[in-house]
Amino acid sequence: MVQALEQEEDLFLGRCILVNGPVIVGAGPSGLAVGAGLKQQGVPFVILDRANCIASLWQNRTYDRLKLHLPRQFCELPYFPFPKNFPEYPTKYQFINYLESYAKNFEIKPRFNESVHSAKYDETCGLWRVKTVCRDGSITEYICRWLVVATGENAEKVVPEFEGLEDFGGHVMHACDYKTGETYQGKNVLVVGCGNSGMEVSLDLCHHNASPSMVVRSSVHVLPREILGKSTFELGVSMMKWLPIDVVDKILLVAARLLLGNIEKYGLKRPSIGPLQLKNTEGKTPVLDIGALQKIKSGEIKIVPAIKKFSQGKVEFVNGQILDIDCVILATGYCSNVPSWLKESEFFSREGFPKNPFPNGWKGKGGIYAVGFTRRGLSGASLDAIKVSQAIGKIWKEEIKQKNQSVTVACHRRSKSHF
Repeated sequence: MVQALEQEEDLFLGRCILVNGPVIVGAGPSGLAVGAGLKQQGVPFVILDRANCIASLWQNRTYDRLKLHLPRQFCELPYFPFPKNFPEYPTKYQFINYLESYAKNFEIKPRFNESVHSAKYDETCGLWRVKTVCRDGSITEYICRWLVVATGENAEKVVPEFEGLEDFGGHVMHACDYKTGETYQGKNVLVVGCGNSGMEVSLDLCHHNASPSMVVRSSVHVLPREILGKSTFELGVSMMKWLPIDVVDKILLVAARLLLGNIEKYGLKRPSIGPLQLKNTEGKTPVLDIGALQKIKSGEIKIVPAIKKFSQGKVEFVNGQILDIDCVILATGYCSNVPSWLKESEFFSREGFPKNPFPNGWKGKGGIYAVGFTRRGLSGASLDAIKVSQAIGKIWKEEIKQKNQSVTVACHRRSKSHF
């Protein structure tokens, strides 16, 4: 199918649709939020998604026990608050229900099962050409004035290569396919990765009487989810209004040391850069502990160093230690897939993040916008969505006003000619 598309680059043979507004790529929280903002202003749009549902990452690639890591007020989308009966940290199922209600409330109806193959800017006519492939093999090209990239930072799973993994013989999966630890009871499981997913998968395995060993290859910040009954994230945001980021980082680390103790003696080395600075510069989110650290301290979750190689039923680490294991779960994260289909390389880096042409990370030249790439989670995506929808809406209204004025003047002149 890709070969067929490449053959049709110059002579397009599929269906062509002219969109009287923006094309939004991605029907996750970011795309829905932009759609809601445009609906508020009466701007037509089309949302495209390769999956068969909204928020496919949440619906299809998250574990059962997942809850939002931040309080609900930092995770709700624009113009539509969470139900009042929702807990402080909604479950994934509650969040999915919220997103379904959100789409229904704003009458957002994405076009599902359409995978974007390419998006190019045609400088001759000043329009974007977005080509998609449907599940049935049909090809469609959308022509639009604006393109909104809302596929997010977590579109594709990252699967590192390990020596000997093909000889391991046991079950290997990415954390995106992990649902529950029920089937791992009594098994020795190697969890590769110590971020929020790695920590929570390991904790879930403990709850189902499995024996997890978690690979900690590099340094990691672990913070309490709450400090004195207040969300750590909320406290950080509040302090940032008055204090420099390095000072806020020091305060958070002192609080973490008091509440969690010295985590380095358990094999969790902290980075030299503070948690907030690290998030801003490298996009690495600190772990908000919900119980995994206690299991680490008790030895129920074992900390192991970087992997050297796998062999039949075993794994060897860089320190020479060899461990018998039954399964491997790769909590190795996700990445953006934008570079694979956006053909304008000046906008996104190879890693899938907006380049400098995007002031503040959300607006580029030629009518391209990005939502959900500013490394600030759902709250950042919501702010981006508001800015993008307002920016497009402003241009839309001005152009509609100019067209109406032109029609009025033309009608007035024709009326005069009759006298």
